[in-house]
Amino acid sequence: MDSQTVDHHDEATLKNSREEKMKNIPVQIYVQPTPNPEALKFILSQDVKTSGKATFVQGDVPAESVLAKDLLNLNGIEQIHFFENVITVTKNSLVAWEDLEFNVRAVIETRMPVHNPNFGEKLDEIARRQSLSPEHQKIEEILDRTVRPGLQGDGGDIQVLELDGKILRVRYEGACGTCPSSTSATMEAIEGILRAEFDPEIVIEVH
Repeated sequence: MDSQTVDHHDEATLKNSREEKMKNIPVQIYVQPTPNPEALKFILSQDVKTSGKATFVQGDVPAESVLAKDLLNLNGIEQIHFFENVITVTKNSLVAWEDLEFNVRAVIETRMPVHNPNFGEKLDEIARRQSLSPEHQKIEEILDRTVRPGLQGDGGDIQVLELDGKILRVRYEGACGTCPSSTSATMEAIEGILRAEFDPEIVIEVH
């Protein structure tokens, strides 16, 4: 066995050891508002998604995450979005945060000890990116650099569905999904960036 293989083995062992130790430490939860009044960010002291991101909507059955499944089972929750150490929870307008926030906290506190933050590894996203057309890859690179950091800071994200000629079809995720500004000012800003850096005639459609 060469030294490089040993190093990789040691890194994996240390990573697993750190994760096991973190599971024995009660998770700390900080709640932060988002621009969307129907969405809150639950910022944890532990990672909920080590790499990449994950979005689940009402009706999904996320077998890979008991945490996600049990959050979706709470009355009033429409969508949850995992990114690094943040869970963005989006509710419908029929329930109040005063009633729901305590239940969300309780699910997080009880499910995090058995939650695996490595589910759905980033390799799938890397493979997907590599299979895209050069034009689509360029759009993703522009969004990664200019748009996604701001959206992710607000508990959301944007998914590119397809590029059809001059029409780019996208879907907002997390807090951005039902935020009024996502379909107006934010979309206009993204369209302006892509027209400046990619194609002056591109048009965005939100789905």
